[in-house]
Amino acid sequence: MKKENSLALVSDLIILARADDKVTLSEYDFIMRLAFRMDLNKKDVDQLFESPLPTKSSFSELEKITHFQKLVLLMNVDRETHDKEIVAIKNFGLKMGIREGVINQVLMQMEKYEDKVIPSEELIKIFKTFYN
Repeated sequence: MKKENSLALVSDLIILARADDKVTLSEYDFIMRLAFRMDLNKKDVDQLFESPLPTKSSFSELEKITHFQKLVLLMNVDRETHDKEIVAIKNFGLKMGIREGVINQVLMQMEKYEDKVIPSEELIKIFKTFYN
């Protein structure tokens, strides 16, 4: 993944984590683990916490799915889902060009799974249903 895309994803994660006016330790740890996997360092992440980047709107279909999945994972990592986070995640999805029906279906389906983690195969099925 290009550094520009990695920074955009981490920035979106930070904005989502702040949606309920607090960043929990589990959210921070999740963001840091993903950032390190994408070859970003603590300085990069700290900069984004200080000044998040605007949401990127041009993604390939696979990037949209994986980006949105990471946002959903972050939203549920602290085992609390706030209305402000739901609004924020819907806005992120729409900005990325994801259909509202897909977003709503993902949010409904996540309730069926332990820790609200939708298996990747199920997430892909949801996207395929709406895009085929």
